[in-house]
Amino acid sequence: MDTPVSHCPVPLEQQPLHEYQSLQESCFFRWATLDHPAYLKRGLLLAGIAGLMATPLATTSFTLTESLSHCLLILAVAATGTLLLLVLRLYLGWSYVCDRLLQARIFYEETGWYDGQYWAKPSENLARERLIGTYEVQPLLKRLRRSLALLAILLAIESGLWLLLSPR
Repeated sequence: MDTPVSHCPVPLEQQPLHEYQSLQESCFFRWATLDHPAYLKRGLLLAGIAGLMATPLATTSFTLTESLSHCLLILAVAATGTLLLLVLRLYLGWSYVCDRLLQARIFYEETGWYDGQYWAKPSENLARERLIGTYEVQPLLKRLRRSLALLAILLAIESGLWLLLSPR
């Protein structure tokens, strides 16, 4: 991957190509780039950890002999909700970078929030970044949107089960 153009007035850390490379190298954001089995394995691992961390809450809220179903449902909701938030964070980070890769003009801050500027990308930068955005990042966003939809449906089902199990 080529390094960002040196005559660009945008600080290096705000250049879309550099932002893209930073996400690829990030331990958390790299999760979205894993192949399908590794992506699912990481998600299940994180859901398991979230469920494990919710175990004290579930076991003190309901005794296992009194309501095993409520206890298990709390663990499932904690795991699904945590995973939903993590995937949402992945989506927002990759979506931001994708937008910046696809834009012809990007906003950047020179020294602080009060002196931002717009920079029009040269055609060669724009073409390269649009290729990366279209063929590298947009498929990741599609996968993350599917994951978010699945997790939202699962959370809705768990909420429905909670309502069904709750005494009237």
